[in-house]
Amino acid sequence: MSIKLEDYEEFLQSVPEIRDVLEGTFHEAARIMSPAGLQIYMDGAISLHNLGRGGDVVLTYIQEVPLVVKEVGEDVIPDCITAAMKLSSMTSGEVISLLLASLPTAARNLGDAELFRGYLLFIHQLASTAARGLRPMLNHIDELLGKLTLSGLRRWANFGAQAYRRDFNNLTSYFNLESTDSKAMFQKERAGILFNKVQRKLNFYLRSLWGRDFFIRPTGADFDDFRPYIEHRILHMPDAVDDIGSEANMIPGLELYRATAAHMASHICYSTSPISAEELSPAQIFFIGLIEDARIEYKAIKDFPGLFKLWRSLLVLESEEKPEHVTMPVLEHFSLMLMDNRVTSDDNELNAFAANFHEQIEENQDNNQFSWNMGLEVFHLFQSRKAVPSLRILEHMRIPYRDDNRYVWEFEEFTWDSEVEYVPASQRQVRRTVSAIEMANEVDCELAGDDAQEIWTCETSMRPYEDDLTDEQISFNDMWGKEPVSDPFHYQEWDYQIQLHRPDWVTVYERRQPKGDPKDIHDILNEYRPVAHRIKQIIDLLTPQGVQRLRNMEDGDEIDLNSAVDAIISVRMGEQPNPRITMRNVLKTRDLSVVILMDLSESTNETMAGSDKSVLQLTREAATLVSTAIDGIGDPFALHGFASDGRHDVQYYRFKDFSQHYDDEARSRLAGMKGGLSTRMGAALRHAGTHLLKQQERRKLILLVTDGEPADIDETDPQHLRHDTKKAVEELYGSGILTYCLTLDPNADTYVKRIFGENNYTIVDNVDRLPEKLPTLFASLTG
Repeated sequence: MSIKLEDYEEFLQSVPEIRDVLEGTFHEAARIMSPAGLQIYMDGAISLHNLGRGGDVVLTYIQEVPLVVKEVGEDVIPDCITAAMKLSSMTSGEVISLLLASLPTAARNLGDAELFRGYLLFIHQLASTAARGLRPMLNHIDELLGKLTLSGLRRWANFGAQAYRRDFNNLTSYFNLESTDSKAMFQKERAGILFNKVQRKLNFYLRSLWGRDFFIRPTGADFDDFRPYIEHRILHMPDAVDDIGSEANMIPGLELYRATAAHMASHICYSTSPISAEELSPAQIFFIGLIEDARIEYKAIKDFPGLFKLWRSLLVLESEEKPEHVTMPVLEHFSLMLMDNRVTSDDNELNAFAANFHEQIEENQDNNQFSWNMGLEVFHLFQSRKAVPSLRILEHMRIPYRDDNRYVWEFEEFTWDSEVEYVPASQRQVRRTVSAIEMANEVDCELAGDDAQEIWTCETSMRPYEDDLTDEQISFNDMWGKEPVSDPFHYQEWDYQIQLHRPDWVTVYERRQPKGDPKDIHDILNEYRPVAHRIKQIIDLLTPQGVQRLRNMEDGDEIDLNSAVDAIISVRMGEQPNPRITMRNVLKTRDLSVVILMDLSESTNETMAGSDKSVLQLTREAATLVSTAIDGIGDPFALHGFASDGRHDVQYYRFKDFSQHYDDEARSRLAGMKGGLSTRMGAALRHAGTHLLKQQERRKLILLVTDGEPADIDETDPQHLRHDTKKAVEELYGSGILTYCLTLDPNADTYVKRIFGENNYTIVDNVDRLPEKLPTLFASLTG
């Protein structure tokens, strides 16, 4: 595929001022971009022109993007276009031009495509919180990125945005680097040594040692316990480091960079094969990695003796941080003993172990099995003393130049297609339909249990042969195996902190709960017999009347003979006739489909204050009454429930579907309803919406019955799932689905209004009234 400037002649003719600039940059862009990248680049120019924000935006884009591609590659071109598009709804064309003009500086200082994308995301977030600060900040972006990391720039900007969000004059002064606060925060966030300042030196340093090139990339060290790592043979190092040590023994940041780079390069050069992590605990992996670090450092020091002094200077540093566990200083000193055979400790067993290491390392220097064996030995030594810290503490070992050792290990990869043994039995089980002859002749085990991998179901209802066979005896199809589980459904989830969706973040499985006795549902109707009269009134009121004839109309579709005769009589009598002599036939239909979505989390098994029944019992009773009402009206409806066990297992239960009659089969499912696990509400609403959107009715309603706010075991931020549920409600409303919440939580005032909207929720104060409240609520919503 070849991209030529002549292919865009129509665009150039419509915008003559762009032609001169594009002719000067097109050939340079074609030299550094692939044809696909060049096409995206040109299409982006057309898209920005169509924004209508002035020619400067397009000219700046055309001039600056090739410079960005030189630094971080052409994969970021769509991100640049998207960033400009997002800003177009928040700020002026001049600020968009300033952003585009800042991109080469950002790419040059950040030096990595992922960090560059992080810069674009930061600009978008700042525009949404402090748009007035963008212009002054972009005017100083060279100075800011020249002395701050991306995370430091983000902290500096967030402080100003929060401190002066309503003081526009001081906000502008802050981002213009004029105020005292701005300068103080700038100095506070100013990093010691930026990676982009020493990257070339590190490349030359490693090349001079091993005579080969290494790929080194900066990585945003946004958290305190960040450790360098190797991934896909690329050395990922922190984007900035400070000088470390005391004033008397200060080690410059450049030396720390060199020690880190040399250690990671040693892994690549001297690790010939990965170590299997199968059946190892995290603590065992740590101790084996500790010996492996000593092995590759021994080999590197043997080839380049000067590395001994560099690494040893960092191992003998006395950290000012107080250790979280008494074992950590022992392990740090033990690492020094493994490097320097002259160093000993007060522990005779560790002295003997270090001496044994130095005796055997020469003949085992190329064998990582040596690290495996000795690592397990030292692990058992500390375990026998009950001195093995937790993994969280082990990961905070205070040796600043070492990486996290992920490159050393080989973890067994998991795929849904091939690694069947890791899939839970409930998801592996296959149900196969066979004929009655096959069922009779080829059954291996008549008592197949829940762990059976294949369950046969018969085309006809085949029951065991018994002398006292009754109609109520269950068939083989219902007798064997677990209830089937659906294929996974993946849904996005809204992250309110970054204001973006996490794609395919949540997995929903459709499951079936065990059946109960449909007689329990009939007993509920008998118990609420006083409410039955009210339900009958609801049915009579809302049942569609079919074709209705509307008379006495001036502009109807046909003549109403009775009215016409009356009008003629009035004329003959000299009276003024009634002009309404036409009529129209109107089809009265409700055109509505409903999903009753029930929260079946663990909290539903508890009793609420003021009631002797559990929330689950009240929910079942309410579902029974409203189902009876809707079934009588004739609206298509579904009874569904949900619970969750983390984002990877949101369990969705279908007690009755739209195409299913409200018969004893559906009643038995409803009677067997059980509660458990957590409440990931957003994913359940999206899945319910998927079923509703398949219905042909014009009006669609989700009636959610819950006893609490969204929550799940793997999400500690209480606001995250609230915002995601709110986003799911908004998405459903945009698709034509109304979501209404009926909650039993007495404290719901703090969140339910923000999630579902002003008039789209009801808080039931008296929980015992839930069964009679739900049908009445349905009538008021759909009448």
